[in-house]
Amino acid sequence: MQLLRDYLFLIPLAVLVLNEMLKVLIGGVMRGDHWHQNLFSPGGMPSTHSAFVTSLLIIVWRKIGIESTEFAIAFCFACFVWYDAVVTRQVLEEQSKLLNRMQHFKKFAEDIGHSALEVAAGILFGAVVTAVGIWLSGQGFGCDFLQPISWLVGNCETPL
Repeated sequence: MQLLRDYLFLIPLAVLVLNEMLKVLIGGVMRGDHWHQNLFSPGGMPSTHSAFVTSLLIIVWRKIGIESTEFAIAFCFACFVWYDAVVTRQVLEEQSKLLNRMQHFKKFAEDIGHSALEVAAGILFGAVVTAVGIWLSGQGFGCDFLQPISWLVGNCETPL
């Protein structure tokens, strides 16, 4: 996994592709959709945007550090994406439904937002896959990354 060791920023791209594949599987099982109906489509479980920005946030944290300007920018970016996925898109969904009832010459997409559960699932999926990617890269987390948790599972010699 030398490629991941050299280019940690490939992990968020892998998260994006894996999340889309999972979304296609979930859409097929839960709603009986065909695979092409859910591929890179808005909405759905889990949120790909949330998984991607969570992965990016963790990679910036791991590579540059939590006290860096880059991490602050990545954190703000992630918060904007999470807010957009839950709140802004829900408003757009409601407006699309209303417009579709009012007029009949153009059909607007109505399933473009995410529920809070879909965003939380995306955040969790992104974090787990990113942790696996970092582990596969051979860099590990070490004691400097989430030290209290590392100490609890036996990776650090001394507590805080």
